[in-house]
Amino acid sequence: MNNSLWTVMSFTMRNKLRSKGFIIMTVVLAALMIVGGNLPYLIDKLSGGGDGEAAKIGYAEASQAQVVEGLKDHYAKLPEPKVELVGMASEEQLKSALENGDLKGYLTFADDAAAGFPKVTYNSKSAFEGGISSSLATALQQVKYDTLLEGAGLDETQKAQLYAPVAFQTQKVSFTDEKGKTEEEQGMAIALTYIMIIMLFMAVMITGQLIATEITAEKSSRVMEIIVTSVSPLKQMWGKILGTFLVAMIQIVVLVGALVANLTLPHNTDILKSFGFDLSSIDPLLLVYAVFFYLAGFFLYATLFAAVGSIVSRTEDLGQAVMPITMLTLVGFYIAMFGLNQPDSTLMVVCQYIPFFSPFLMFLRIGLAEPAWWEIALSIGILIASILAIGWLSAKIYRVGVLMYGKRPSMKEIVKAMKAYKV
Repeated sequence: MNNSLWTVMSFTMRNKLRSKGFIIMTVVLAALMIVGGNLPYLIDKLSGGGDGEAAKIGYAEASQAQVVEGLKDHYAKLPEPKVELVGMASEEQLKSALENGDLKGYLTFADDAAAGFPKVTYNSKSAFEGGISSSLATALQQVKYDTLLEGAGLDETQKAQLYAPVAFQTQKVSFTDEKGKTEEEQGMAIALTYIMIIMLFMAVMITGQLIATEITAEKSSRVMEIIVTSVSPLKQMWGKILGTFLVAMIQIVVLVGALVANLTLPHNTDILKSFGFDLSSIDPLLLVYAVFFYLAGFFLYATLFAAVGSIVSRTEDLGQAVMPITMLTLVGFYIAMFGLNQPDSTLMVVCQYIPFFSPFLMFLRIGLAEPAWWEIALSIGILIASILAIGWLSAKIYRVGVLMYGKRPSMKEIVKAMKAYKV
């Protein structure tokens, strides 16, 4: 690697890695990743599960004795019951015990002749008691079945068959492979696709702005005039892009490492598997595509941001100058969000060939749909050709732009200057 290019890269990396803003942002994001990695466990704990102690639910002793006994029998059969029923004399005592924290909630009953089973209300301090409410609803449904079937003359085997859930699963049909994706594999593909789209969007918006801001700041402070005497503009541009890219990669490794490390902890893996999430079910080829489209999208937009940053003389004017690039990124991101539910729509199929959108959309279609091999090859070919063409054009604009001061030049003026400098 040329010494001057390496010098610009290392200088850019040192500046960013040593800045307080970068360190603080990385620490904050890493903390969020740690919280996100433990989110399954936290949700389970907050919903009343996994704490080893059953929630105490009260009931009035004089009401619906048959239903209450059925609930007690149901929870007695469970290996780890989440509910412990506690009887009290009246609803006033139940409300007082709830207020004092002795109960998690209490049940009240009302007759419902049409349904053949009483209407049950779960009373608690919060309207969001998802885990306990779901458990009670399931238990009450079981008690209702038992009550209504008592006089039907069914034996235990017939009852077990009646209660057994229907074996049902969803599988994506594959027209190229012998075996399609299972529901779990499809779920992991959706999760990976969503994460990659978010990461690419953040990389383009944050890192691209950093590249443009640094170039404009050097130009506005006249430092650029000193730099161009020792390093060619082309090496400057690619040195800044590559240096910023490596810093972004270091940050991503730290953040993804924090997330994966916490997701693979024993208390999280068991809960994730119960939700149908298994990291081992991710297709390795999909990871390869994720890396490729992430890199392609980054360099495509980074060269554009560098070119725009070079033609702006004041940082105050930078926001307006990069607005068209920002809008392109937002359009690609929002089309991808739409495509999560409709990956085979006409809009997705057409836009997957547009290089500004294909890093988002082609990867999404590979993960969630089944594009033909020639669609993938054509999209990748157009994307690579566009990166080379835009990189070449951006380098030419950069050579001229870093030496043009004053008001932001028009495209006509830039073309005229490029011809005059023969770049």
